[in-house]
Amino acid sequence: MAIAKAERLMNLALCLLGTRRPLSKRELRGSIEAYLEATGEDAFNRMFERDKDDLRELGLVIETVENLDGETGYLARRDSNRLPPITLDAEEAAALGLAARVWQQARLAGAASGALQKLRAAGMPEAADSYDAQHSALEPRIPVHEAAFEPLMLACRDRRPVVFDYRKANAARPETRHVEPWTLECWRGHWYLAGWDRDRGAERVFRLSRITGKVRSRAGAFTAPVPDVVTVRETVESWAGETATRSARIRLRAGCGYPLRSRAQSVTEGADGWDELEIPYGHGLDAWLVEFGPDVVVLEPADLRADVVERLRAVAKG
Repeated sequence: MAIAKAERLMNLALCLLGTRRPLSKRELRGSIEAYLEATGEDAFNRMFERDKDDLRELGLVIETVENLDGETGYLARRDSNRLPPITLDAEEAAALGLAARVWQQARLAGAASGALQKLRAAGMPEAADSYDAQHSALEPRIPVHEAAFEPLMLACRDRRPVVFDYRKANAARPETRHVEPWTLECWRGHWYLAGWDRDRGAERVFRLSRITGKVRSRAGAFTAPVPDVVTVRETVESWAGETATRSARIRLRAGCGYPLRSRAQSVTEGADGWDELEIPYGHGLDAWLVEFGPDVVVLEPADLRADVVERLRAVAKG
């Protein structure tokens, strides 16, 4: 059974790599003997979807293209599946080994271990192992709790548009969003998706914890160019509140809000159980302040105070 599946995967990969145009499921079934022997259309569809996912898991970049007749086709371009020779020194290998350990407690554990094994098989220095032995007490972790993470991570990798329901912090009900996902970024313990919002015709950032329901993939190519990684990361940081353009003055209950205190530019202790803080004010600060509930009161600026009050009223309405 294992040999038969390996042969089937190899044949499918060769078909996808050898074609110059997208091949439909019907054409692929007619080209691969194991698919012809499948009993019934449903059995073939299940087998094909599993094989396609397995090839993508192995690193093959498979594109999904919809032709003018609305039929979905598949191909694996050679230029997208060819890498230059990889050479790593001992320090770079150690960094990759540490990065792989970061994901051992997350959904990418299998992918990280598999990638490390492939690099070692290609001749990566064993310094990564010696680094682990010398620093075994170090246990870096990145928490991933949102169910939307894995489908969005795969959609970013495969350049597939997605649809999901998203509830903004100041909204009582979620809205359907059609997005071309670019990348996922972790900032201040929360995961964010940066991408192109088709409905608004602009780039947007979405916090994964506010995605409700399932993330659904859609066929077709991206309609907007994907920016470089640095630009996307800067966009995520800006929308999440990292980039501050001015200052805000708030009252904070004594003994509360330590994350706010760590970012404060100045703190004045009060005698009434409340302290006054001056903190950086950038995009997203209103959503962050709402998380502290009754322990925070915004003094100025007025627009920030109004935004926080509006969000609290929306939460109160349910």
